[in-house]
Amino acid sequence: MVGEAPGNQEDREGKPFVGPSGQLLRRLLNLAGIADDRYYLLNVLKCRPPGNRDPAPEEIDACRPFLDAQLVAVAPRLIVCLGRFAGREVLRRGDLLLRDMRGVVHRRGDAAVIVTYHPSALLHTDDYRVEAWRDIKRIWHLARDLGLLTGSAGR
Repeated sequence: MVGEAPGNQEDREGKPFVGPSGQLLRRLLNLAGIADDRYYLLNVLKCRPPGNRDPAPEEIDACRPFLDAQLVAVAPRLIVCLGRFAGREVLRRGDLLLRDMRGVVHRRGDAAVIVTYHPSALLHTDDYRVEAWRDIKRIWHLARDLGLLTGSAGR
């Protein structure tokens, strides 16, 4: 799971997705039957942009080698991009909008890539929640089909 950048709490603790959006993400994944030990969390940026603004291109470029090294080390067969910035960076397609990336299984090397809403968007916009749940179910089905999950949850 690839997010954009650490939030305030993540920056303080030095761990990705420990704040409210991370707690929501874990709840959604657990509800879908995806256990905590079945995914790895990381961010495109390794530090929080000042004022929690959108990442600048030079910040993304500076962090790209770290993201690429993490993806090589983890060797995922499925990458879930949380939000527009993560999707653009993982797919290396800065021209795409979130709506263009969602609902499609993309490829990055040997990995399948799915792009969905960042959980922080779900905290602020109720309208995204139904679509996000559909994305989570799609993630579960794809992970199951790739042999990454066992059991019958996530229906």
